[in-house]
Amino acid sequence: MAPSADVPDLFAGDDDVWCQIVNRTPGPVRRGALFLDRDGVMVEEVPYLHRIEDARLVPGTLAAIRAANARAMPVVVVTNQGGIGLGKYDWADFARLQDWMWAQLAQADAFVNAILACPHHPEGRGLLRVSSHPDRKPNPGMLLRALDILPIDAAASWMVGDRVIDVQAAKAAGLAGAVHMRSAHKDSETERGKSAALADAGFRVRACDDADKLTEVLNPLWARD
Repeated sequence: MAPSADVPDLFAGDDDVWCQIVNRTPGPVRRGALFLDRDGVMVEEVPYLHRIEDARLVPGTLAAIRAANARAMPVVVVTNQGGIGLGKYDWADFARLQDWMWAQLAQADAFVNAILACPHHPEGRGLLRVSSHPDRKPNPGMLLRALDILPIDAAASWMVGDRVIDVQAAKAAGLAGAVHMRSAHKDSETERGKSAALADAGFRVRACDDADKLTEVLNPLWARD
């Protein structure tokens, strides 16, 4: 889906982090947002995914995005893209895949408001070789950028991810909580346990074993916040 008229479509910093407004946010009032990991959550898990022919959208996540859209909640994708730093693909490949995803979402009557992607990797090439970049999950940098550029209430926002790094980033950014969604990731059971261990009085962690049930898991959380 093309960026909305008169909305800047890319806030490009000097550190190569992709920060794109894809769709207009619903007014200036701060409200809870739905943050989503991409690989394993929006699309099925494929190592270093960058080819359209290898991409499969997750229907249950599409339904959750539609539900968030109906509530006028911003939807933000935050994704580590270390494959760029490692030289396995480039930003042009990333952009082509994203354009395909926006078109698929539009056909499903769903949309996201923004996507942020961090290409840095501890074993990356050149300037993209960074041991712990502030935007690379589990660090919260991408989420914090979203909070700066969109009208989001962090304390009423939730993250959906399939790895503990997603949950850690959500907690560090001050979100209400996170949903660990089971995926084809090889260490899914271990990731589930580590994610659950991050819950405390100020940060809730929920589980979703079936993507088709994601909206069912999120609805009571949204109502509570």
